[in-house]
Amino acid sequence: MISKVFKFGGASVKDIESVRNLATILKKFENEQLIIVVSAMGKTTNELEKLLKAARTKDSENLQAGLNQLKIFHHHIIYGLFEPEKANNLVDDINTLFLDLENQVRRTDMPFDEHYDATVSYGELLSTRILNAFLKEQGFDMVLIDARNYIITDLRFRFAGVDWNETQIRVKQIPSTYPDKQFYLTQGFIGRAANGSTTTLGREGSDYTAAVFAACLKTPEVWIWKDVPGLLNADPKRFSNTLKINEISYAEAIELAYYGATIIHPKTIKPLQNAGIKLYVKSFLNPEIPPSRIGQPAGSIENIPSYIVKENQCLVSISARDYSFMGERMLHELFGLIDQLHIHVNLIQVSALSLSLCFDEDRNKLKPLIEDLKQNFIVRYNEKLSLFTARHYSPKLAEQLNESHTILLEQRSRSTLQVVVPELRLWQIDEWIKKP
Repeated sequence: MISKVFKFGGASVKDIESVRNLATILKKFENEQLIIVVSAMGKTTNELEKLLKAARTKDSENLQAGLNQLKIFHHHIIYGLFEPEKANNLVDDINTLFLDLENQVRRTDMPFDEHYDATVSYGELLSTRILNAFLKEQGFDMVLIDARNYIITDLRFRFAGVDWNETQIRVKQIPSTYPDKQFYLTQGFIGRAANGSTTTLGREGSDYTAAVFAACLKTPEVWIWKDVPGLLNADPKRFSNTLKINEISYAEAIELAYYGATIIHPKTIKPLQNAGIKLYVKSFLNPEIPPSRIGQPAGSIENIPSYIVKENQCLVSISARDYSFMGERMLHELFGLIDQLHIHVNLIQVSALSLSLCFDEDRNKLKPLIEDLKQNFIVRYNEKLSLFTARHYSPKLAEQLNESHTILLEQRSRSTLQVVVPELRLWQIDEWIKKP
């Protein structure tokens, strides 16, 4: 019986030492049957996005340079893990993937979102091919399976929805298809639509992949391995005074993920909660540290204040040219357009005459939004903004933000404060958090 689903992110396979460390971790679970979900190595997805941009803008010089750099990066890891003969064989194998990638990224006649998914998916295909070869050499009894044969989705490219009925039928067949295997290695983030197109589940979607496999197989636990001690109340790269959250409820985890906490993909929690599966966030750098636990709490849990920053935000304000009220019918029309353009909104505010939306900057979505709206609506927008969210905030923090920042949009509830600002003074907020 498959007891756990492990997810390892890009940082856990970013270099030779990290891959060896992953193998060391897995040796502690040699008596268990696991599904292992792996992301692209290091910042490979970012580099693939740059390739895509170069291809779309006909920048052949940077396209070729980027392809060469990606090859060098993956070849370096291979030659650091294997003896020369085995390394050469694996490099030949990997180079066929790179040839496919080059052909794919040059297909600029495709719609952008479809082109995006078909291109960036190669990061996971490369990483799992390398990791599978290394773990087998280390003596692990395992099989590499293509996630696209199991995670079946709709055609909502870049944020695909899972076809749960078909996915469940296929995932349940894994143990019987490979009955004697101990570890099942697969890719995070990617899936396949019914027409055969490769899709992705949203940026950082490997967490969600792990949750989908776990829910379909009803495994007791999912472990997400990170380069931090567990679930923290703020990004340690931005704030110096972070606290580890030892245990939170499913509901609180969903709230944090929705507001942009990068530790967990927003869709991850729902299938786990529905199936009663526990989620652990554990350090791959210090595996002996107890993990953070997300699940149904046995008793009350203290809510630790959490702080989330989302940069590169766009704020769009929409109002009718004829001064019509922003009523239900008009909102229905506007949100239909937002859904059609696949815009994920981070903050919404409605007044009598206007609708304000804050979302991640994306010219491929902002431009058509403005074009569709400008005939009947007045549209104003600001770019290069920051969205700061404080969960379980103090009134004093709200006052300090208002006194020190130019706030373009503010929203408060009993538990959450959000502000959109042109410039976020992180060093100042860091000081306030240290001395509340």
